[in-house]
Amino acid sequence: MTNQAALLVLEDGTSIRGRGFGATGTVTGEAVFNTGMAGYQEVLSDPSYRRQIVAMTAPHIGNYGMNAGDMESGAIQVAGFVVREAARRPSSWRSEGTLADALRGADVVGMEDVDTRQLTRHIRDRGAMRAALSTEILDVDALVEVAQASESIVGADLTGEVTTTEPYVIDPVGRRRARIVALDFGMKRSIGVGLSEEGAEVHVLPASATPEDVLALEPDGVFLSNGPGDPAAVTQGIATTRSLVGQVPVFGICLGSQLLGHALGADTYKLTFGHRGVNQPVLRRSDGAVEITSHNHGFAVRATSLGEQTDDHTFATDDFGTVEVSHVNLNDDVVEGLTAHDVRAFSVQYHPEASPGPSDARYLFTRFADLIGDR
Repeated sequence: MTNQAALLVLEDGTSIRGRGFGATGTVTGEAVFNTGMAGYQEVLSDPSYRRQIVAMTAPHIGNYGMNAGDMESGAIQVAGFVVREAARRPSSWRSEGTLADALRGADVVGMEDVDTRQLTRHIRDRGAMRAALSTEILDVDALVEVAQASESIVGADLTGEVTTTEPYVIDPVGRRRARIVALDFGMKRSIGVGLSEEGAEVHVLPASATPEDVLALEPDGVFLSNGPGDPAAVTQGIATTRSLVGQVPVFGICLGSQLLGHALGADTYKLTFGHRGVNQPVLRRSDGAVEITSHNHGFAVRATSLGEQTDDHTFATDDFGTVEVSHVNLNDDVVEGLTAHDVRAFSVQYHPEASPGPSDARYLFTRFADLIGDR
């Protein structure tokens, strides 16, 4: 740890001082918060957090250390990390190193001794916004200029920064039941595990894959992964998805849900402060069950843009038949799932693989396997 001074500023001029830990330097990104009590390593390594400065609302972070087994990608992905207090000494038999050392090794600036509750309340009131975090520039006005000059997440296609550079295959667990092509827009490792545990041989392709690339593998189904940035800017992913819908069963998670929405004719919008945590209540409209779910998204599908509304949660699209808003967030009524009944496609905005979080929605991987089996 270090007693080096650190400064966090938001583009609206808000400034917070604390102590730096991890790497030194100056970073920019969108300031967001995560409400998880645990799972900080999965948060740090989730590609959906690319170019974001993440504040954890739980007060003590790093207490069980870091280990290779809990990484959701090959690297720490966040732009910066803000906590109330970072643990000095991890206490877990699984620990392979400290949080501070991991951030330092990844060249990620961390900041502690921050009232993250105050920061969270401000973001809830004013919205997620551009920010800068520095151990070098400690003048507020100068650092605010850096934040205001940084790139907005709106309009940014960040999938190219986190997708695989080469195709690869994840072997099925047990007998192979299906071949699935997964389009990697920033796919978490636990998602690949969830698919493989359903007996899927998963062929992972880069975000730039074309419909021809996908169909050449003769898939039984196509999976659209999570990922960072503005879904409306992922034009290749939208075009590929639109071409595939109706030809093969499709399942999307998080960014993949938003891309499916665009492919079906809808648009998306930026949420004020997003959903990021492991405690979001989601209503499953098919039977009225409430799932407690893991989230990480700042954009959502606008239901009314799907087409003509035929009942309180079903819409008639121009090209793909009836689409149902199958899941909805009980905190704010945000769309959390889509089902296109006529073309064998569905998606959810949250993370059934959790990592971290509850396993209420794990059944969705089985649902996808069953949809493929019903072809």
